[in-house]
Amino acid sequence: MHDFRIGRLKGRFVVMWNDSDGKRRRYRLAAHNAKEAEREARDIALKVSAPSKGMTVAQIWNAYQIEMGERRQAAKLAQTGKNVLPVLGHFAADQITKADCLHYIESRRTAGRKDATIRTELGCLRASLLWAAKNNLISKAPVIELPPVPAPRDRYLSRNEVSDLLNAANDPHIRLAILLMITTAGRIGAILELTWDRVDLDRRILKLATNDIGPRKGRATVPINNTLFAALSVARKGALSNYVVEWGGRKVGSIKKGFNAAVDRAEIDHCTPHDLRRTAGRLMVEDGVPIEEVAQYLGHSNPAITRSTYAQFSPTYLRTAAGSLELNAPVLVQRTRGKTLK
Repeated sequence: MHDFRIGRLKGRFVVMWNDSDGKRRRYRLAAHNAKEAEREARDIALKVSAPSKGMTVAQIWNAYQIEMGERRQAAKLAQTGKNVLPVLGHFAADQITKADCLHYIESRRTAGRKDATIRTELGCLRASLLWAAKNNLISKAPVIELPPVPAPRDRYLSRNEVSDLLNAANDPHIRLAILLMITTAGRIGAILELTWDRVDLDRRILKLATNDIGPRKGRATVPINNTLFAALSVARKGALSNYVVEWGGRKVGSIKKGFNAAVDRAEIDHCTPHDLRRTAGRLMVEDGVPIEEVAQYLGHSNPAITRSTYAQFSPTYLRTAAGSLELNAPVLVQRTRGKTLK
């Protein structure tokens, strides 16, 4: 897509750019403000500058990333694009085949990437192409072959392991992040985006969602328990920014290095930040918290999802069913010795 610029002509927004042959192009826009003008201008430039063979994956990807603005999907596209675009970016959208997808999957596996990561990368490709088709930038989105859904991880930490992990976190911001993840069951993204204006220490309420429209997956409003209250009270007094988890007065982008170092020092089996969310769910169910309440705490819109994952950890799990199969008298089962045949 050509570099374009937005200007005004007779009180109306216009978009302008120069073609590869040096010819200047200008189109009048219907937009009434700068934001609308930028979006409309990008769409027009994409349609007009698209080669005859069709828009390339890189063009579509970049346009979709711009469309996502400040949403988390934009950051994901920026990251995954580093791997997808060098391999598939030069293709026209209608040129991508199942064989291309399978080749990409195999090459990423050879590079040591897991299927979950590859699914995320190709999932971004599929999302961008579907967006392009919906907005009439391409006639039809090709089918993107994905690797199979990996089996869910079942790594849960014991209470002792959680304590060891906290004690092994030398940096205060790593320790606070771990504590927030285990006591709120929040995802790491929500924890690192948490700001003090959503922490009500007087009412002891913490809101993980940034706003009412915005990413809300697994972002519930939860009470602040005594353990977390003590930690947040100290952190609030020393806060240098509006972010709860901060380093040097700035927002923390990732705790991967510090978290993994704490895991190593704690000498516990491999675990990820998301394992703390799973652990939180299991600990609540093991303490007899009703599944519906656990679902609300985890931010699940459907308690059936919570039940399928955590019900097995309830102290009453299927106990009534097992009781109905009790027999009137105990049955002794003796092992019979085998006889040697001659």
